[in-house]
Amino acid sequence: MIRVKRVYEPASRADGTRILVDRLWPRGVTKEQAAVALWLRDAAPSPELRKWFGHAPARWKQFQARYRKELQQKKDVIELLRHESRTRTVTLVYAARDEQHNGALVLKGILERRR
Repeated sequence: MIRVKRVYEPASRADGTRILVDRLWPRGVTKEQAAVALWLRDAAPSPELRKWFGHAPARWKQFQARYRKELQQKKDVIELLRHESRTRTVTLVYAARDEQHNGALVLKGILERRR
């Protein structure tokens, strides 16, 4: 099972293995609070794409397409995440405020399609 969750929400046992999928460490969060087993910076959108998107809902569809294209070049990251999620629950942790328009959701969709 693959879940997504904001890093600012408390960690729980139901999260399973928590993997931070942001390029930057979340502001104001300690390593203990984040409770992540792994920080995959390379799973995040490029800095240029992240800045262009700016979490603007009007750019969501185009962001998804561009991010998927970037992820095609990161097969090792996708394979690692697929491997982790085969036998246990994995929670993709992100810092964005917008819970409906963020890279972790795109990544989750790719991982679920490739199962």
